[in-house]
Amino acid sequence: MVNSWLFKHIDNSALIVFRVIFGLLCFLESVGAVFTGWVKTTLVEPKFTFSFIGFEWLQPLPGNDMYIYYIIMGVFGLLIMVGYKYRFSMLAFTLMWAGTYFMQKSSYNNHYYLLMLLSCIMIFLPANTYASFDAKQNPSIKSFSMPLWCKWVFVIQLLIVYTYASVAKLYPDWLNTSVLELLMKSKENYPIVGSFLQQKWLHYVLSYGGIFFDGFIIPLLLFKPTRKYVFVVSIFFHLFNSFIFQIGIFPYLSLAFSLFFFEPKTIQKLFLKKKPFYTDNNIKVPPYKNSLLAVFSIYFILQIALPLRHHFIEDDVLWTEEGHRLSWRMMLRSRGGYATYRIKNNDTGATTIVNLNDYLTRKQKHGATTKPDFIWQFSQYLKKKYKNEGQNISVFVTSKVSINGKPLQPLINSEIDLANTNWQMFKHNNWILPSKQD
Repeated sequence: MVNSWLFKHIDNSALIVFRVIFGLLCFLESVGAVFTGWVKTTLVEPKFTFSFIGFEWLQPLPGNDMYIYYIIMGVFGLLIMVGYKYRFSMLAFTLMWAGTYFMQKSSYNNHYYLLMLLSCIMIFLPANTYASFDAKQNPSIKSFSMPLWCKWVFVIQLLIVYTYASVAKLYPDWLNTSVLELLMKSKENYPIVGSFLQQKWLHYVLSYGGIFFDGFIIPLLLFKPTRKYVFVVSIFFHLFNSFIFQIGIFPYLSLAFSLFFFEPKTIQKLFLKKKPFYTDNNIKVPPYKNSLLAVFSIYFILQIALPLRHHFIEDDVLWTEEGHRLSWRMMLRSRGGYATYRIKNNDTGATTIVNLNDYLTRKQKHGATTKPDFIWQFSQYLKKKYKNEGQNISVFVTSKVSINGKPLQPLINSEIDLANTNWQMFKHNNWILPSKQD
């Protein structure tokens, strides 16, 4: 049963076209990060980066080398697009993108995470078997078909992403449009549409429309009678997000996924008219079937489990941020506040107040004043810096934070020495004070 379904071959036009688009978007994302100044402000200018905890050793290359790093990634994107040395190019891009993803989180974005996951998946797919330099140089790999699992691995991944994104929005501040009001307030100066974006009725449309879109887009794309209609809706939805929120390639990548929902014959007629259409529906079970099933089973179990972990950690994830990342919690909250770092010399008893401007960029300061893991990491950074200067210090932090415009609340226990406190990866860190808000 499993063999006859997962390993039945279908026409591969969708995968071939997706490879071309995916490679192009990888190129644009990489090179665009250089020319928009993102690499400069995020990886070149900072004295250090707030990496994922456990990856502190992963820091940007010195000087201007990160520009070269991103240009090389862009070149790999082009090689993916044209299908040259595809598996090597795909693996190289994946490793380099994962490196920059784990290297910094001041500009954390769920879409960066998704691109990393998709890049991992693409390594395993036969996406270079047609319309590629690889197939031209080695005709033996040329093929007009792919196993059905190549389609469903995308469908399942997207179903997980969108479902969790929808469920995460089912909380009061999203339902009463508080979050959308704050998001749109920051767009008030947009030409032409700025005042329009402040309309209360629009906030309700976007709040509840986002819940329904995320919750039902995949099932409705799978259902043939509704497919064309929801595809048109998704075009407007993603282009709106692209224009208003300026979130890079993600809206266009999301539209590219639609290739796997339409009939293969439709894709072949639209994009690959010279390509023979595959109709044999042969079942070809590879010798590595069990390994393949094991790898993807473990992968999807992790994908389902990771977004649930915050339910097993004390207090609200919106307040503590514990379990927030890797969970498809997209644009759900706005954090504001302040923090004061007090350094105590444990040998002399002298205390000093840290001037954050001496160490951090504007974006880094936002994290280091409002997010517990940033606060802990910066305390560790200060400890290491002063230790290198021969001083034994403690770091105490006073911080107050507002979530979604609510009144400021104390976030950190100011009596706890964060420089000499361990980070609890899988459970609540007790030095984070409890939230007093409903």
